[in-house]
Amino acid sequence: MSATAPRAGAPKAGAPRAGAPMAAESRLERAPRAALSESAHWLATAPIGAASVLAEELSELGASEVRARSVDVRFTGPLEIGYRACLWSRAATRVLLSVGTVQAVSSAGLLAAFTGIDWTVHLSPTATLACSSSGGNAVIRHTLYGAQLLKDAVCDRLRETTGQRPTIRPERPDVLLHMHVEGERALVSVDFSGESLHRRGYRLAAGAAPLKENVAAAVLWRAGWPAVNAQGGVLLDPMCGSGTFLTEAALMAGDIAPALGRDYFGFQGWRGHDRELWERLLDEARARGAARTPRRCIYGSDHDPGAVRASLENAAAAGVADWVHVERRALDEVTPPRGSPGLLVCNPPYGERIGAEGDLKALYADFGRVLRERFSGWKAAILSGAFPIARELGINAQRTHPFFNGALECRLLRFDLAAPEDPPRPRVDWAARPGAQMFANRLRKNLERLGSWAAREGIDCYRLYDADMPEYAFAIDLYGRSHDRHVHLQEYAPPHDVNPEGARERRREVLAVVPQVLGIPLERMHSRVRRPRSARDQYEKLATTAERHVIGEGGLEFWINFRDYLDTGIFLDHRLVRARLRAWADGADFLNLFCYTATASVYAAAGGARSTLGIDLSNTYLEWARDNLTLNGFTGPQHGLERADCLSWLEAQPSAPRFDLIYIDPPTFSNSKRMQGVLDVQRDHVPLLRGARRLLRPAGQIVFSTHYERFRLERGALAELEIEDLSKATLPKDFERNPRMHHCYRLTVPQSRSRTR
Repeated sequence: MSATAPRAGAPKAGAPRAGAPMAAESRLERAPRAALSESAHWLATAPIGAASVLAEELSELGASEVRARSVDVRFTGPLEIGYRACLWSRAATRVLLSVGTVQAVSSAGLLAAFTGIDWTVHLSPTATLACSSSGGNAVIRHTLYGAQLLKDAVCDRLRETTGQRPTIRPERPDVLLHMHVEGERALVSVDFSGESLHRRGYRLAAGAAPLKENVAAAVLWRAGWPAVNAQGGVLLDPMCGSGTFLTEAALMAGDIAPALGRDYFGFQGWRGHDRELWERLLDEARARGAARTPRRCIYGSDHDPGAVRASLENAAAAGVADWVHVERRALDEVTPPRGSPGLLVCNPPYGERIGAEGDLKALYADFGRVLRERFSGWKAAILSGAFPIARELGINAQRTHPFFNGALECRLLRFDLAAPEDPPRPRVDWAARPGAQMFANRLRKNLERLGSWAAREGIDCYRLYDADMPEYAFAIDLYGRSHDRHVHLQEYAPPHDVNPEGARERRREVLAVVPQVLGIPLERMHSRVRRPRSARDQYEKLATTAERHVIGEGGLEFWINFRDYLDTGIFLDHRLVRARLRAWADGADFLNLFCYTATASVYAAAGGARSTLGIDLSNTYLEWARDNLTLNGFTGPQHGLERADCLSWLEAQPSAPRFDLIYIDPPTFSNSKRMQGVLDVQRDHVPLLRGARRLLRPAGQIVFSTHYERFRLERGALAELEIEDLSKATLPKDFERNPRMHHCYRLTVPQSRSRTR
């Protein structure tokens, strides 16, 4: 990447590694400076689609033995190359210094290997620490467990050797350690970046679905912006949003280090940090940026005045305002700026709801017309999150590249608008394909069978389809009655061994068939992709629309949100569990742990509960819970909500029985930054249930449920409780295809023990 290359004459950092590779175990104990004297081992991660760009960047920065993989790049070099990668790489997400590689065939073996490392060469025992993990195998089945294992080993070793242990601080610790498990090996690293390098420090304003800065930079490099800029060309983004492409293009043109504005890196509290070397590299970067004379060559426009304002604010914060010109223009008003033909780049709106598809088709058709009529001789690069609709452009891309912006799958479509156009491709009627017809028939049969059942039972919201045909791996839920029905469609992310193009074609077939069979307008269809989550990925907010709807269940009403979260606010498979809670709640004091949106509390209150108390750590869910209680008229002081970590809350309660009915429905895993430690439902359900048992009155009962498919209740550790498995009895008819994800148990104190207490 020419914009990140060292100045001519600068010494090339790093050298070819001499001799045979050193055994991992012998590398672990070395002091940081000694290990970095010639060629340390590094790993840099990148968004999907950007690893090859990152590899070229690192080679130009002076890295040796550069080897790109799908989402990361391995390389070697001294400490300086690690610093340069953090400071100058535009495509990297993180830069990690390898401490070593250990066997990962057992938890005990991993713990012993970690405890055997002399961590004093990396961090002071009084430092703040955080640990993270990625990958996995049969031993480390979840990243939260791996991070916890690493953290425990480091703290134990430092306490044994120094008498002190580091303080755990999830946000901006002095040292962030990372473990990546791959097969039977685990790579342990010091995270030099500390937090994702896409956070440049200039973003003051962002749109609803902002483009990550390192994705934007990789797209610009792939689209050829450094070469266009070197030849005196210009750049235009006609749908600039908050101006990420504009700011990143200006940083490249100005030879400005992308991380120069950051105030935190993970190496700053690391014991091997060379402050003098780092300050010299910062001075060099400042001098390089000051040597370029700004030229107004980067143009942006948007129909939204708020987007124009955000673009200008972000460019000013990055120090590149003199390179950028932004104005308010509708797409139909966009014309080429004066000067040589250049590069048009944009990330059009992708329409988070399927219901936006009709508008998107019109947008892409208009955009294609503007490109054909006004931008002859230009290059164009369009990063599309709705790439099947990109056919509406009416222009065939010369090259396409897969990219991911966060969890959103995109395609970078590259066009040479001076090239002769190929004949337009014929439109595909996806609903008419044989597979789509088979899927449509199954959907009709399910609708006939389950629709009549739901009508008889008075059920408005139910699951219509759950991967009945494995090749069409979707879950389709209906919400509301026929006159105002919504569809929530979730695609199970295909495994890596499934042909991605085949999966995309089946997705198009499903999206074409569902509106036809169900007779539901597109604006009332909502889609999500469910994929395995890593430790760093909580079920975070996906958008900010605040668009809510009221649905009915069991004669009660609940607020739901189809767009802003992965889940809607109500778990339909718990319908029968909630009904039992209502039946058992009459006159009871009810405790709802991990209360989420308090649907169970509403049911308990409707069943005549004397009081309800919901505990959750999320302010968002507690507000949602209060709204659900209010919607159903349960507004008195006897219906309480409290923000707390449930495990810590239980530990802090005196052993005074005060509840008759306790409901516990924890997340499978949680590493919320507000929690002390990590919640793992398989590991932690015993202390949860024992803690709840202390608060249970005689003849009271605990109802415990979980969606974790591989859950096993530890009956031997709960011998003081009588256990009734209600999983089959509370599995609704519409979820019978997937019973593994529904577990429910009723736990009570044997009457003889209750009397003796």
